[in-house]
Amino acid sequence: MESVRSSENIVHRPQVSLALAQQLLVQVKLSAEERGVEMGAVVVDVGGNVVASARMDGAQLGAMGLAADKAFTAVSFGYPTSRWTNSSGPGGPDWGLAATFGGRIVVIPGGVPVFHEGVLVGGLGVSGAAAAVDEACAKEALAVVGLETP
Repeated sequence: MESVRSSENIVHRPQVSLALAQQLLVQVKLSAEERGVEMGAVVVDVGGNVVASARMDGAQLGAMGLAADKAFTAVSFGYPTSRWTNSSGPGGPDWGLAATFGGRIVVIPGGVPVFHEGVLVGGLGVSGAAAAVDEACAKEALAVVGLETP
């Protein structure tokens, strides 16, 4: 067995920082205010761990839990949660996906993976309005700070 004395045997992975997570939350809030809605938003690292979260005054109480699971889903698979909206329905090729990972997988739009220069660095989940509005606010926040999502 080879010894782990060299850094070439260690994986180094970029992660979303707290400062960047907070910028994303501010942008989600601004997007939500423009639309006249209150939301919860959660930013996770590449391991699905919460880096930062915020719930606007008046947002639905369930918004935070759903936002966290949307962010977890997006970073777990590297795709927006909207990708599975149609395919995960009864008889679809991804039927049952939402029951995986202890029920944390969400197939409702509003979760987006966060990429920087083509590398997955985290996930952003937004909840509190119609699913299409949640997703629009998430994607808008990424664009404003110069990040990408598929």
